[in-house]
Amino acid sequence: MREYFCGWYFKCQSDKHTVAVIPAVHKSKERKSCSIQLITDEGAWNVEFPYGRFHQQKGKFRIQIGDNHFSRNGIQLSLNTKSCSATGAVRFGAFIPIRYDIMGPFRYLPLMECRHSVFSMRHTVTGTFHINGTEYSFRKGIGYTEGDRWYSFPKEYAWTQCSFEDGSIMLSVADIPFGAFHFTGVIGIIQRQGKEHRLATYLGAKVVKMENGEIIVRQNHTVLSAKLIEKHAHPLFAPVSGTMSRVIRESASCRVSYHLEENRRTLFSFETTNASFEYEYPC
Repeated sequence: MREYFCGWYFKCQSDKHTVAVIPAVHKSKERKSCSIQLITDEGAWNVEFPYGRFHQQKGKFRIQIGDNHFSRNGIQLSLNTKSCSATGAVRFGAFIPIRYDIMGPFRYLPLMECRHSVFSMRHTVTGTFHINGTEYSFRKGIGYTEGDRWYSFPKEYAWTQCSFEDGSIMLSVADIPFGAFHFTGVIGIIQRQGKEHRLATYLGAKVVKMENGEIIVRQNHTVLSAKLIEKHAHPLFAPVSGTMSRVIRESASCRVSYHLEENRRTLFSFETTNASFEYEYPC
């Protein structure tokens, strides 16, 4: 049996709450299963299901795990275990996609251990979840949706995402094994005021600094920085050779500063408490 995983990351955020829901299917040499992970400002929970409870409509963005449904239209949750009770539903507005595949030409390389997708940089979220007795209501919420697939997460990587007043940002830097070699890969999207800025290794982006929760990336005359100021991290499970055995830590909503400049002119510079951040590099 081929080692494989595929997961989707649905982030829902209001001015008071952040909830990320992560359905996934995973296959190792020993077993097959699927799961739903939840992460909020208060904690994180993992619910595992038998592989047969996973269904996906071929060619469509519709995923079902047990009585839980995920699509471009929204999420419906129905979880009831000893550690996690999660019910409710949210509706999504129209997805705002990126112009083309975030992996660029790398999507054709056969030796990549993980392939990333960005489905929507920003969309509206309306509805309510009840998770372990806490109500998470989204009346004027903002959503973000991405995904990963293949067999393992990178050994070292950093990732951040944030929706702000007039746009949305996602940046990821990772150590990428490629055969006998390794290289540092960069993928990033900033959608702002109806325009898209893309930073990527295949466009010449390079990491200038990666240290103590700070990421600085340069591409030609464009420089983007993201600095983790205050984290609220909770454990999540990530794939290694198709099995969800690795524990990472994500802050679903934390304090981060972002700065973007082009030709030494500042396009934006702000600090927010509504950013998501994972930093899996040595501190």
